[in-house]
Amino acid sequence: MTKIVIVEDDPMISEIYQRKFSESGFQVFAVDSGEQVLSLAKKEKIDAILLDLVIPKMSGFEVLENIKKSGKYDPNIKIIVFSNLSQKEDRDKALNLGADGFISKSDYTPSALVKEVGRLLNAFYEEEKNERNGFLDSSGKFFANGSNGGGSHEKKILMIEDEDIFEEMFGGKLRQDGYDVTFAKNGVWGLKEAMKDNFDLIIIDMILPGMTGDEIVARLKMEEKTKNIPLIILSASVDERMEKKVLKMGVEAFFVKTQLIPSELSKKITEILKA
Repeated sequence: MTKIVIVEDDPMISEIYQRKFSESGFQVFAVDSGEQVLSLAKKEKIDAILLDLVIPKMSGFEVLENIKKSGKYDPNIKIIVFSNLSQKEDRDKALNLGADGFISKSDYTPSALVKEVGRLLNAFYEEEKNERNGFLDSSGKFFANGSNGGGSHEKKILMIEDEDIFEEMFGGKLRQDGYDVTFAKNGVWGLKEAMKDNFDLIIIDMILPGMTGDEIVARLKMEEKTKNIPLIILSASVDERMEKKVLKMGVEAFFVKTQLIPSELSKKITEILKA
């Protein structure tokens, strides 16, 4: 049974979350302060912590830093930040401190939250298993680590992304999986790279200096050289209107960055390029 700690200082909200996670088969511990979660993480074998950032006595950032950076806790504990503090600087700080995921409270009902946490934990498990043993391609064929899947990889990917942490997370995993990744920090630079080289797939951040992701998509779709290249959009937030817009423009996939782990992105790219 998966053991999860819910760190929430509002008793009513905490009770709702406890009930929903328990009904879905989780063993749930509920605490309302940073000191309590640190104490519990030392005594219990915890699989995951659902961590609010605004809690009494010790901030969620301090809890995160203690568990991920001090070396005193099980390094396998997954910490998913779950907070109303969802500005870019908050997400970046949490991810830099070692958070394994970041979920905005306003985006999920309790039932949807349980499903999303379950999905993330399954993805973490698959990612770790793949890193130990190898990976399955989209046809179900197994390849040991270091294999490129008989040519399914060694593809060229352009990643247009201005945030270093996401470049490192996603780009690093893609390179580990055998892809040749080129980075561009803004839309103009990315368009120049796209026209200069021959890429098999392009990943585009939705918000970039000087140009939005949908503007980049429109430009790429206008050019003969790039109009048929598969495109994936990464967004910092859930925006259904924009998601529908870019999917109508011919984008293959739209992901919220903080709800995506590197192995999921790599798997999706493998599926797209083998289709």
